[in-house]
Amino acid sequence: MYRRQCYTCGMVYRYQEWTDGVYNFDDHILLSLHLCLFLRNSLQTHQAVGRAIEVLERTSRKTYPSKTRILHAYLGFKALSDHDYTFACVSCGHNPVSVVMDLHKKGVFSMPVSNIEEPPQTFDGNVNIEHFGDKVSMEMISRGLVSSSKANPFLVRPNYHFWAPWIGPHTRRGSVVLNTEYQKVHSPYSAQEEVELTVTEDRLTDELVKLKMEAVRALCRQCGVDPKGSRLDLITRLQTEMKNRSSYDKVFSYIWGASGGWAVVTCPCAVVYAVKFNIRAESPRDYTDLLLSMKHFPNITLYDFARGLATYTNNREPRTFRPHDGRLLEPTISNIALASSGQIKVDLPWLALKKDIPDVNGHPVTGSAEHYALYDRFHEANTKDARDVLRRVDLIPQICGWLNSQSAEQLFAEMRRNNYFLNMMSPSSHFFLMRNILHHYNSIKNSATLQNMKKMLGVGVQIKLNSFGQTVLAETTGAQDPTNEGRDPTTAADEGQDPAFATDPHPNTATAKTPDLDLSVCGPDCWGLPHLRHLLARSAITESQVDYVLDTRRSGADIMGTVGNTTLARQDFQSLGLQEDLEASIANSCFQLICHMAWLKKKDVYAADAYVVATWHAPHFQDPFLNLPADAAEKDLLIFPVWKPGHWFLSLDCHTFGPWPLETCQKHGTVLLRTVMQL
Repeated sequence: MYRRQCYTCGMVYRYQEWTDGVYNFDDHILLSLHLCLFLRNSLQTHQAVGRAIEVLERTSRKTYPSKTRILHAYLGFKALSDHDYTFACVSCGHNPVSVVMDLHKKGVFSMPVSNIEEPPQTFDGNVNIEHFGDKVSMEMISRGLVSSSKANPFLVRPNYHFWAPWIGPHTRRGSVVLNTEYQKVHSPYSAQEEVELTVTEDRLTDELVKLKMEAVRALCRQCGVDPKGSRLDLITRLQTEMKNRSSYDKVFSYIWGASGGWAVVTCPCAVVYAVKFNIRAESPRDYTDLLLSMKHFPNITLYDFARGLATYTNNREPRTFRPHDGRLLEPTISNIALASSGQIKVDLPWLALKKDIPDVNGHPVTGSAEHYALYDRFHEANTKDARDVLRRVDLIPQICGWLNSQSAEQLFAEMRRNNYFLNMMSPSSHFFLMRNILHHYNSIKNSATLQNMKKMLGVGVQIKLNSFGQTVLAETTGAQDPTNEGRDPTTAADEGQDPAFATDPHPNTATAKTPDLDLSVCGPDCWGLPHLRHLLARSAITESQVDYVLDTRRSGADIMGTVGNTTLARQDFQSLGLQEDLEASIANSCFQLICHMAWLKKKDVYAADAYVVATWHAPHFQDPFLNLPADAAEKDLLIFPVWKPGHWFLSLDCHTFGPWPLETCQKHGTVLLRTVMQL
């Protein structure tokens, strides 16, 4: 074994040459970088390090060192790797507008509660997250330098004053975050919280139904309830007994386990923003700690016990969830009745378009200082409080139907496959490895998102992150490689240049001379342009991107992007700017985008199918009314692409129907249809 020694003090330097592709753990166990990557991918597919090593042993028919020591070596390798643990989504940015929170109660670690050290009297609930993370990493590294864990000076034991969650550096408010778990033991519920929290008996009853028969019997014995009878009888007795606070606490602790599981905050894209490894059983306090530790409080918070969260948070920090204590409407009898019958909606336009004049302390993305605590779709029917109907997601038209309120549950469905090896680890190893697994999980999610964006936008379009950490189109002056500002911060440190930011390998050399025209206004001269330069005046499309798409020297079958279910190739776009007839697929895609933009402006617009409109002419003479929707009279605007041999025109101001003359007045490239039948 090679080594170096200081000629002054005699200190020995271990062999540690990364360029040789080897990681030296303790001078006895050396891991190749290829093996480390293999173990990382095994963990991401829910295979324990011990099982992966066993596969290698059977394949090579050789005996490997202790699987525990190899695990420690891998953890030391990851501690020395350059991970920033950003924990942010490239779509939602560093500060998400909407978050989904839940508890993975079966993700626990071995920890004698009686051995937890009491916090000092001066402890105020603030913990340095960077110091805590660095010390855990030092424990992983130093295992290769000491003979046993007892001799490790960096050993981290769970306690109330030095046990921190993990929140991404761009998302948290600073290096100091909140962890007030010690108050779970010493602080009773306030009178208002007591009233709110007792309703969770229904929630506990739902969890009781999931227990096996023997577990239900054992719980009955602990609570002093007769354990004889059917499963339904036992659950009914326990539900009655839970009216007693001590019995309630026993059931709560039995179901949620001793160590409390780990609480997560995700965005609707299922990217993890924060994770907290609870020492005690779950309570709204844990999620309040996470939310108050964020730089910007989310506008929409989804939780399976939203009322308890809003009550506790507002008692702790008044007017955090507002207005209406985090409800969407004032809890009046009329509002409750209308919401129950689905006859009322709550319009939050700043979810789609930022406020022109932001509120004081408003969210940087929306400009709003309103904070709502809502139920996820799975648990919104579990409450008996009539006022909770005003905490339903479907009351908000801007997010109803597309916001994934089950993102945390979907994460747990995948991560619970790791419980068999994570739950056997020490608390510090559990924290370190789970954080690393979630980091790579986020990186894979973000990489897939960027790949889908590239597929939709087409080749030659560059993507970067704006100041909020959200993906936007990059401004480029040619088909050259983008700068580092377009890299994904969650993967750049691990995997280098993300493939989603790959540029076109063939530089575009096509140039086109354009008449000296006023490009700020679209007029009759636009039809004579050799390409779509007139579209650049008010869009983020760059000249090089247009030249790339309209390059006749490239294959016309190359996919440029998708709109809805329509895939658009280069040959479709070439019909726009090469003085050719407009292809109907392009027209339909444009109208689909127009309808979507109108919907964001609260306008209901209908656009006719360009292929169908062509059948209204000779020789088919199809009835135009067959293509109209049943609610055409209620639309704000109807758009019809009108085709004449040689060109398409846009039909505007269609308020009437009847005869459909094709020979009508033309004005600046449009057709005005005026007929006699009033709609």
